Amino acid sequence: MTNILVAGVAVLDFVFSVDSLPTRFEKYRAGDAAIVGGGCAANAAVAITRLGGSALLAARLGDDHLADIILSELRNENVNTDFVFQTPNGRSSFSSVYVDPNGERQIMNFRGSGLEQKVHWLNAIPHTDAILTDNRWSPITAKAVDMACKRDVPGIVDGEDPVDLDALANASHIAFSKQGLEALTGESNLVVGLSSLTTKLHSWMCVTDGPNGVYFVENGRVEHIPGFSVEVKDTLGAGDIWHGAFALRLAEGAQESDAIQFANAAASLKCTQFGGRAGSPNRIATEIFLKERR
Repeated sequence: MTNILVAGVAVLDFVFSVDSLPTRFEKYRAGDAAIVGGGCAANAAVAITRLGGSALLAARLGDDHLADIILSELRNENVNTDFVFQTPNGRSSFSSVYVDPNGERQIMNFRGSGLEQKVHWLNAIPHTDAILTDNRWSPITAKAVDMACKRDVPGIVDGEDPVDLDALANASHIAFSKQGLEALTGESNLVVGLSSLTTKLHSWMCVTDGPNGVYFVENGRVEHIPGFSVEVKDTLGAGDIWHGAFALRLAEGAQESDAIQFANAAASLKCTQFGGRAGSPNRIATEIFLKERR
């Protein structure tokens, strides 16, 4: 089984389905709600296991009740949590998320407090076929990328805003979000922004643009793979699931363009389901979706 280390953030999401996103100082009522694990890295790890891979999660939590819920859910999803560090008296991260009828979301996140600031525990990691990291905490990003480089396996970074270029120096692959690329380059034109980085970074690079698909650099040129059209109910976690699916296919030996198509399919299917990563699809559903859309 393909084994992937995923490093970064794990949180708990309180998700509310609302008629419209809050704009006034008053009470609102949700039509539906869910309490589900979240966070870039944790969501990607769950996506990997549902899609048939094996995932080890490296993250930091407190030793509070929220951590118990986060870890229990991850273990139920067959994610290896041996490398999740719990800080005594630390407070775990959690978010309040509002999702409107178009599936767009508004997130209020508490990043936790009193959590470990060093990555000294991230050693003795077993064999992995790839390493995926978000960039929410620079020390673990840099550690994960360096580890992948030394092991000569794909080292993939989820490039969200803000982007620390120093932490990405040894990455083999960087998949920017639209917001991450715009903030880094100052360019609203994604093709121009991506092109401007080819002289600064030696990694394979792409930028995800939601339903508009993915732009990527191939042989010095920016190419485009369109997204899939689906009935969107909830976009929460879709980008994280995209990264997990992309990393899995790379680790399985797929070319980047094939990995993008697979990741686009997995993220699209997730968007058809309410409840954050609870809507992450399995391998069979993803491959059927791809077959039907080709």
